[in-house]
Amino acid sequence: MANRISRRTFLKASAAGSLVLAAPRAFAAEKLKVAGIHASPVENAWNSRLHEALLAAAKDGVIEYTFSEGVSGTDYPRAMREYAEAGNKLIVGESYAVETEARQVAADYPGTAFLMGSSGGPAGDNFGTFGTWNHEAAYLAGMLAAPMSKSGTFGAVGAIPIPEVNILINAFRAGVKEVRPDAKFLNGFIGTFFDPPKAREAALAQIDAGADILFGERIGTADAAKEKGIKSVGSLLDYTPRYPDTVFANAMWYFRPILDAAIKDTQAGAKTGKDYSPFSFMKEGGNDIIFTESMVVADSVPAMQAKREAIKAGTFTVPVDPAEPT
Repeated sequence: MANRISRRTFLKASAAGSLVLAAPRAFAAEKLKVAGIHASPVENAWNSRLHEALLAAAKDGVIEYTFSEGVSGTDYPRAMREYAEAGNKLIVGESYAVETEARQVAADYPGTAFLMGSSGGPAGDNFGTFGTWNHEAAYLAGMLAAPMSKSGTFGAVGAIPIPEVNILINAFRAGVKEVRPDAKFLNGFIGTFFDPPKAREAALAQIDAGADILFGERIGTADAAKEKGIKSVGSLLDYTPRYPDTVFANAMWYFRPILDAAIKDTQAGAKTGKDYSPFSFMKEGGNDIIFTESMVVADSVPAMQAKREAIKAGTFTVPVDPAEPT
């Protein structure tokens, strides 16, 4: 069961000094109380992956889940404190805009575990971090994309040039270059994590500049691709049902392995101030590629599948390049 607290409701509760969280008494002693704090709407691709995993854990009876969405950076530390005061033992969210403040909150609540998407490292015994590392799947998508381009120019639209975003785009490029060493690349950042119209405009500019395959790190990229009749790769979730004639592959990311590891540590009273990013790896079930075989070049599939098996077996490592792509 998940209890949704809107930003407006959260602010009212903050003013009153507490949040009232409904919880089924029958399961109170068995379930771990977990709160999710989402800076963007839960419809945003990244947040939706966290939200989906948390909802699934709640449905499985593992946790009791309460969440807020659309929480601004100025309100974020207060939300963390409110949820800690309310007795949540694990708080899941993102600290990209409030790295210093989030770590201070965690230090003030040593009995609460915090699991945050972050570009910084973990802190203390209870501030754990994770990166969105579906870079292995992005690499494989690049291998499939390489022979599909007529112009040899590939575009990508990202949020902000933080390591987690850069790693994905660079991995996609590396996959393309394995098959097509002479490929050219265009890249753009929209300066925010959720602005589909802005992502669409950035993608249209890249198409006008010659790109005929796009890597959509942000929602909105595929809209431009569909409009212009070219193909696109989705990231984090499956965009193909929404764009069946446009998105031919998706670099999927699954948050549940990270969440399960943090839940286990929290329940055991173990240190959670560590980097949980490795649970994003393909061998842990944290990311994988899905694609529509009829939309890709048939000859490209065996090589991609062989590389996928090598990644899972640990005999091939996809480069992790956090440098800003140019």
